[in-house]
Amino acid sequence: MFKKLVGLMTLAVAGLVFGGVASAQGIANSKHDFSGDTWNTSGEICIVCHTAHNADGTVADAPLWNHEVTAATFTVYAGPGTLDSTVGQPSGVSKLCLSCHDGTVAVDNFGGTTNGTDVISGGALVGTDLSNDHPISLTYDATLATTDGGLHNPTTTNSGLGSTISADLLFSNSLECGSCHDVHDKDGNNKLLRVNNTGSALCATCHNK
Repeated sequence: MFKKLVGLMTLAVAGLVFGGVASAQGIANSKHDFSGDTWNTSGEICIVCHTAHNADGTVADAPLWNHEVTAATFTVYAGPGTLDSTVGQPSGVSKLCLSCHDGTVAVDNFGGTTNGTDVISGGALVGTDLSNDHPISLTYDATLATTDGGLHNPTTTNSGLGSTISADLLFSNSLECGSCHDVHDKDGNNKLLRVNNTGSALCATCHNK
């Protein structure tokens, strides 16, 4: 009974991350449902990232964090083309995503475990070279939109999710992995996308082309 109660509490906590009030309903049976994986002997969905007790209180941007955080140094996007915003090392929620997807931290390194052996591979492996990936951890605000000329003003443009780009897709005006992907899959789109990308709709949410 106690284990079941902890599991339910953890599900509720997970719903707070990345603005996902109904996230717990979407994560079940999604790509991030690890409850049936052999390395997750708890059988719980959320415990890989969150815990109701003994959480890592040093991790920002995620409540009750339970997974080892990457310490890798990344090669960030630098072009081609001229960037009107500085791209820094992954931070915030992006660093948490990369704590599995960069391949330097095992997926089963959670709950204090640091010697896990199940490392992401294949298409899910982003790696530490982000030079050929969409830039993340950059400031996307009205000033950038004006300077760039090819971006919608995030403070006034509707995201299609109920409010503005800033309110729905950014993290303190920063564009992160979670701006395009919903870790809890509450939107139910392919590849955990926040906006269905049919006809490049996700791209056109921010890019004024």
